[in-house]
Amino acid sequence: MPSSEKLAHFLSSAGLCAAGVALLAFGMSTDWADAVLDCGPPGTTEFNGTSTLETGLFNGTETKIRCPRIDSAGKQVIVFARLAKVAGAPIILHALVVILLALALFGSAGSILVTLYNSFSNPYQTYMGPIGLYTCSGLSVSVATLALILYVSNIFLGEMFQTLVKADEINVQLKNPKITLKAGFFLLIPYIGLNSLAILVVYLYVHAAYTRRKEQEKPTEDAPKEIMMY
Repeated sequence: MPSSEKLAHFLSSAGLCAAGVALLAFGMSTDWADAVLDCGPPGTTEFNGTSTLETGLFNGTETKIRCPRIDSAGKQVIVFARLAKVAGAPIILHALVVILLALALFGSAGSILVTLYNSFSNPYQTYMGPIGLYTCSGLSVSVATLALILYVSNIFLGEMFQTLVKADEINVQLKNPKITLKAGFFLLIPYIGLNSLAILVVYLYVHAAYTRRKEQEKPTEDAPKEIMMY
């Protein structure tokens, strides 16, 4: 049966991973970014209309004011369906973001299973030991960080919001996108932090246990002569 110290460390790590899963799951279901774009008809120099988008990873809404000439309020946006109308980098990058986040959730689930198993057993150096946690949580941290970078690249460099507008209205010119990142995106940061902390908690226990074991295995020649006499 594992010691109370090991139990506390691994259960704490499991709790951190579970909190990370809850954060990421909520983040994936809420808005990730808003954008306001000036718009006008083709060939114009006057951009009197606007298109306002509020989007998550899968759904969103769009409000148009004279964009280019017709108003519409709160129109539903199915992100993948819109992006699929204009094949290119935006839909590829967006799909990669979702896939990476799914992998992050999978890694976190693996971390929870490994830490709970270690809380009540001693698998030592097998893949179900601390190495399993380092692998699963390390995967989650890596892919979540990559997803964060790809999403920012897609909306700012890949012009994802411009693509979403033009997929619904081809005859429009757009300029001056004003993009604001929302809660769903920023929840990736504490998710990464929680998984990193889960690794640290277990590493500290493993390091302390290794240090104690090495001290107990010191050769007898290092012991004082008085002790060696007995």
